[in-house]
Amino acid sequence: MYEFTYSKASSVDDAASQFGAAEEGKYMSGGMTLLPTLKQRLARPSNVIDLAQVPDMAGIDVSGDTVSIKAMTRHAAVAASADVQGAIPALAKLAGGIGDPMVRNRGTIGGSIANNDPAADYPGSVVGLGATIQTNKREIAADDFFLDLFETALEEGEIITKVTYPVPDRAGYMKFPNPASRYCIVGVMVSQKGSDIRVGVTGAGACAFRVPEMEAALASSFTPDAVADIKIPDGDLNSDIHASSEYRAHLVTVMAKRAVAEAIA
Repeated sequence: MYEFTYSKASSVDDAASQFGAAEEGKYMSGGMTLLPTLKQRLARPSNVIDLAQVPDMAGIDVSGDTVSIKAMTRHAAVAASADVQGAIPALAKLAGGIGDPMVRNRGTIGGSIANNDPAADYPGSVVGLGATIQTNKREIAADDFFLDLFETALEEGEIITKVTYPVPDRAGYMKFPNPASRYCIVGVMVSQKGSDIRVGVTGAGACAFRVPEMEAALASSFTPDAVADIKIPDGDLNSDIHASSEYRAHLVTVMAKRAVAEAIA
């Protein structure tokens, strides 16, 4: 680990101010990605700015037809929330399947989305449910947020403060996890809200993406059979020691079928 200056932010404005004054600053929320990266000397920030003590950065609010989750809310809190379980059961299930108990009790929704690991679960929920990302500067729609591998629409120093999900009529999430890490090999979130159908995929590509062909098929018939024969191209999908791009393409269809079955169960 390289030497750096560690500080605790007292507010969102204070965090942004410290970041602006740093030669090369990094925000830390749960630290589930940043700390291992620092230990392996894969990053060398001049300053690490801890957001853990910023007031009013954690909590869940279910109001009307939305579920709002503040950025420093731990995965375990989302999974255990009776409000989330009642409004969007698939989202609570997703949070409960992230990593292991230590990761779920330290990792945060804001940190996960900002990091945009291709094998993370939450990006699939953002795209698959049509969430809105609130930052200290603006609101960003789900379809505009994830750009590429570890790349998002966040500007330099911008801080996620809240993620707001519209409550769907029904939704389902299924993933094929790595048996050791529980990271997604492929995860699929399927949702229906009125005539709006969304299929969000994570784990398969450089970042979360939608599958328009499946969405169109489900708009005609919201059943597992509607997507059973839809194959996606594997040319741009991830291929590594855990799964080939061809296998990931196959899993997208399999997980989509299972997610639809869960949504209508």
